[in-house]
Amino acid sequence: MLDHKTITGHVASAARAGSGLMHTFLHRPMVDAFTLGRIGSLEVRLAATKKDIKRAQRLRYMIFCEEMSAVPDLVSRLKRRDIDAFDAICDHLLVIDHAQTKPKVVGTYRLLRQDVANRYGGFYTASEFDIGPMVQAHPDARFLELGRSCVAKPYRDKRTVELLWHGIWAYVKRYKIDVMFGCASFEGTDPDALALPLSFLHHSARAEQNWSASALPHRHVAMDRMGAETINAKLALHALPPLIKGYLRVGAKIGDGAVIDHQFGTTDVLVILPVSAIHPRYIDHYGEDATRYAA
Repeated sequence: MLDHKTITGHVASAARAGSGLMHTFLHRPMVDAFTLGRIGSLEVRLAATKKDIKRAQRLRYMIFCEEMSAVPDLVSRLKRRDIDAFDAICDHLLVIDHAQTKPKVVGTYRLLRQDVANRYGGFYTASEFDIGPMVQAHPDARFLELGRSCVAKPYRDKRTVELLWHGIWAYVKRYKIDVMFGCASFEGTDPDALALPLSFLHHSARAEQNWSASALPHRHVAMDRMGAETINAKLALHALPPLIKGYLRVGAKIGDGAVIDHQFGTTDVLVILPVSAIHPRYIDHYGEDATRYAA
């Protein structure tokens, strides 16, 4: 599972403007540590300390930089942690395995609420997609950005994924979120090699106009690389990354255009998921108040 990755110009430029804002980032109050759910030895909860965040960053580095093809910056390489300025203002969802001698972080998601993003310089996604019109079209909605999703290889099974989704749903209910969105990635930077799945998403899963957002003009890569009549839907679905396929099953739609991220060696698409669009069976599965895996 791979989602969005590195630092955006919004926070980077704010950091260059002076140390005061970065001081605020680094001293944002941490959340309380409480269990959101549990399956056997696996627990899902929010990071509550800087040490927790470092454990998530180490997992991200292991997967993005060592297992996959991301090129870390100097700081990340020296610390062997995937680090950017957004880490200090986001909440970090963790899946922890307590069966280990030392409890181990085996899955993570990064969560950024709209009210926090507005205070500290914007969303990560804005470095790739023009999300402003979409957000402005829904002034009463509460937006949540999802990103930096990954799971350690031995734990890529239904239990871990179920706990991550349960944790997100519990968070959505706690903060009364109306819309989830974020970048999701294909491995590789050649859009022609991804013509089938990109074209399938363009023709079959595009968001309606009032929920759509386009890739920034200077980064926009066309997704309609094949005609709708030439697409084999079965093969296209098979070619989708599990994370994107999972989003579609829940009820998500895709924005307009893709973006090439050369640093991470990926092709990114925008996923938009209004809570009102989530299929009722998933709400029934996790419980209206996220009670299915409650500890």
